[in-house]
Amino acid sequence: MSTGRGRNPAGVTEVLLDTTTTSPMMVCVAEILILALVVITALAFDFTNGFHDTGNAMATSIATGALRPKVAVALSAVLNLVGAFLSVEVAATVAKGIVNLEGVDGSALLTVVFAGLVGGILWNVFTWLLGLPSSSSHALFGGLIGAAIAALGMGGVVWDGVLAKIVLPALLAPVVAGAVAAVGTFVIYRITRSVPAGYQEKGFRWGQVGSASLVSLAHGTNDAQKTMGVIFLALVAHGSLSPDDGMPFWVKASCAIAIGLGTYLGGWRVIRTLGKGLVEISAPQGMAAETSSAAIILTSSSLGLPLSTTHVATGSILGSGVGRRGATVRWSVAGRMGVAWLTTIPAAGAIGAACWALAHVIGGPLGIIVVFGVLVAACLAMWLHSRKAPVNPDNVNEEWDPAEVPVPATVRAVDELVAAP
Repeated sequence: MSTGRGRNPAGVTEVLLDTTTTSPMMVCVAEILILALVVITALAFDFTNGFHDTGNAMATSIATGALRPKVAVALSAVLNLVGAFLSVEVAATVAKGIVNLEGVDGSALLTVVFAGLVGGILWNVFTWLLGLPSSSSHALFGGLIGAAIAALGMGGVVWDGVLAKIVLPALLAPVVAGAVAAVGTFVIYRITRSVPAGYQEKGFRWGQVGSASLVSLAHGTNDAQKTMGVIFLALVAHGSLSPDDGMPFWVKASCAIAIGLGTYLGGWRVIRTLGKGLVEISAPQGMAAETSSAAIILTSSSLGLPLSTTHVATGSILGSGVGRRGATVRWSVAGRMGVAWLTTIPAAGAIGAACWALAHVIGGPLGIIVVFGVLVAACLAMWLHSRKAPVNPDNVNEEWDPAEVPVPATVRAVDELVAAP
C-alpha cells in the first residue's frame, strides 16, 4: 500500500504512518496490524448485527409458542449462515456505494472504515440494552458516513448512493411491509373466519415455522453481506484487492459464521419488545408478518438494496395488528422505536466521527488500538448494566407490564429523555 498517493486531507496519512522516520518493515507490520483490527472489528459488528436482529425473524414465533426460544434462535442462526452465501449484490453496494473511494489514501480509508464500525457497534449495543429494535444497517451506514465526513469532508460520501439506497428504502420499507402484512392478516382472518380459534392457532403455528425460517434466510442474504462489503472496502484500502475483484471466499465464510454465532446468542431484550411489546400477536398474524418480511427482504437483496430488516419486520408486525380487528397495538412503543430510527444515523455518525478524531489525534497504530480499547470497555460496561435486569429464554414471553417487566422499565428511560426540556 502506498502512503503518499491520492487525497490526503489534514495530513491524515502522515499522522498514521510517517514513512520518513519509520523503516519499511515497521510500516508493513503497522499496516497489517491496522488491517487486522479493522477486520476483527467488522466481524464484531457482524456478531452484534446477529444478536440484535434475531427478533426480526423469530420474535413472533417465540411469542405465539410456535417455536421454543432456544430452538428458534438455533434455527435462525443456521439459516442466517446459509443465506450469507446466496448473493453478494448487497455487499457490492456497501463496498462501492457509500464512501467515495476515488483518490483516497489507503491509510486514511482504513481509519474511516474502522471508526465507522465502532460507531455502528456502540449504537447497536446501546439500543439492545434499551430493548429497542433499531436498524443495524443504519448504525453501520451512519458510522461510516460520520467518519468519512470527519476525515474527508462532505465529498467523502457518495450522497446519491446514500439517498437512493439508504434513505428512500428506509422511508418506504416499513410502510410497504406494514401495508402488505395488514392486507395479508385481513385476508387470512377473512378466509378462516369459520375455523375455530384453537385450530387456527395450531395450524398457523406450523406455518410460522416456515415463514420465520424464510425471514432468517433472507436476513442472511441481506445483513451478512453488509459486513462483507466493509471488509472488502478495507482490503481495497490496504491494497490487497482492487475495487473490481470478486469477493474472497474467506470473507464470505467469516461473515456468515459471525452473524450465525450472534444470532444463536439471541438478543432477548429486542426479541421481547418485538414479540410482546408492539402487538398482542396471534399465530395467523405472526405468519402474515413473517411472510411479508421475507418477501420484501429477499426482493431487496436481489436488487442490491441494503434494506433495514428491522424496519421491515417492525412494519410487518404493526401491519398485522392493524389488519386484525380488535387487536391491541401499542403505539407508544412504536413511537419510541420511531425516535430510535430517526436518531440512528446521526447518532452513529457522531460516534464514528468522534472515534476517527481520537484515532487521528493520537496517530499511528496506537490511535487505532486506543479506540479499540474504548470500544471494548464501553461494550463491557453496557453488558454489565444489562445484568441488573436480565432478559433470557425463561422470561422473554412474560406478559408485557410496564410497571413490572424489566425491559419496559429500561425503555422508559428513553421516554424521560425525550420528554426532558
